[in-house]
Amino acid sequence: MSDSIRITVWNEFVHETRGDAVVVANYPDGIHEVVAAGLREHLGDGASVATATLRDPEHGLTEEVLAQTDVLFWWGHIAHDEVSDEVAQRVVDHVHAGMGLVVLHSGHYSKVFKRLMGTTCSLKWRNDGERELVWTVMPGHPIAEGVPHPIRIERQEMYGEFFDIPVPDEEVFLSTFAGGEVFRSGVAYTRGLGRVFYFSPGDQEYPVYHHPDIRRVLANAARWARPRGERRTLTADQHPLGWFEG
Repeated sequence: MSDSIRITVWNEFVHETRGDAVVVANYPDGIHEVVAAGLREHLGDGASVATATLRDPEHGLTEEVLAQTDVLFWWGHIAHDEVSDEVAQRVVDHVHAGMGLVVLHSGHYSKVFKRLMGTTCSLKWRNDGERELVWTVMPGHPIAEGVPHPIRIERQEMYGEFFDIPVPDEEVFLSTFAGGEVFRSGVAYTRGLGRVFYFSPGDQEYPVYHHPDIRRVLANAARWARPRGERRTLTADQHPLGWFEG
């Protein structure tokens, strides 16, 4: 396995291409390019970072691309239903085989994340541009390394509980909002041989992915989620009696 982390940043790239002035002002080349730039900034020569979008053939997530991806970042919002079931299942299968996955913001409603969680992944939301404080509740976790407590985001969409996800393996961050809501904003799971991290800060209407502390979290997440061994498809294999004694 290479020492360099091979990363693909996926973005549906719909808000930006339909000419939403606020979104284009924040992310003129697309959210994926800003996220990718932050990863390159923090990981340097320790990562190779590519991008893919919804309109690419097979959404840019061919079998070959995923086989060469250690960690996939996923941002989606208004085009979840346009992701083909075949590609969504292909991503899920690669996670089970050991590929890391970092799901961002409204990607909680993606086909990929809902299949991996097995729940509705529904939540409360309100978009009033409120202040969000991202509190580290697991300070020893690698994803929290070097992250201030709390991260301050001056304007952001509110996400609130109840968030219909399975009990996290690890809860790294908890957010509070000016309106009084709380939200499990950074949660980690293992699915098969793969690691999954969901991180909510980062709406298309606010320049959150330019925030240096958010960029650090995402770089830490890439390091944490990368495969820890050889990737392989898990199958139900018949074994003869005493197979382990040979």
